[in-house]
Amino acid sequence: MKRYFALILILVLILTGCSAASDKDTSLTDVMDKGKLIVGYTEYPPLGFTENGVTTGFDIDIAKEVAKRMDIDVVFQYIDWDSKVLELNNKNIDVIWNGLTITEERKEEILFSKPYFDNRIVILTLTDSNVDTIAALSGLKVGVELKSSGQDALEKNAVFSQLDEMVKFTSVTEATLALKSGAIDAIVADEIFARYAVSKDTSNYRIAQEVFNSENYGIGFRLEDVALRDKIDEIIDDIASDGTGSTISLKWFGEDLLLR
Repeated sequence: MKRYFALILILVLILTGCSAASDKDTSLTDVMDKGKLIVGYTEYPPLGFTENGVTTGFDIDIAKEVAKRMDIDVVFQYIDWDSKVLELNNKNIDVIWNGLTITEERKEEILFSKPYFDNRIVILTLTDSNVDTIAALSGLKVGVELKSSGQDALEKNAVFSQLDEMVKFTSVTEATLALKSGAIDAIVADEIFARYAVSKDTSNYRIAQEVFNSENYGIGFRLEDVALRDKIDEIIDDIASDGTGSTISLKWFGEDLLLR
């Protein structure tokens, strides 16, 4: 009997040891050892985009400040938004950081930071459009960024079945060009981008009065990368509390919108 219990104990210890070894989280030390944080982004002004060959934006500036406080470099890697989870899990990037909406569905494959930005889904149209409600999209060609929160909001709304067509674009910037050319009638997208587009070209664009819903942005990590997530959350807390986040937000939006 003693030998039986001894064998059981040994087996338990072996299984526990294997589990502990497999569960060891080296995400933070891996980034620190290589001396750089690779950030996946797409064309999504004013959060992350390329201007005159330089990667810039609100998220970009926050990421730079985080890397500075970690005493490592930051590398910005352009990705197709449709492939963001694949890029993350293949370790081509360390984080997805570019207006990534926190959803219950995404939580199944992405580990999220604390929310850092509040946003809504809106309808962007040309100034001469009479679209002011979601119902008014019926019979129209409506553009969305592929696999974006705008696409998700539109597909979940009753008006979706009444559209002439939902046109998917690889970036919301492409959708804006299509709207301006008349190829589509409206865009369903994040408010932060829509307001940026309007501020850049008030003579062409307007935002409809009715909105879809409110949402929060978060930074996306691999599910197992808890240590890296926690460290970056801690640094952003510091950035918010010491006023650096406010300065960056004022630069891009004219007000302090960093959410903590």
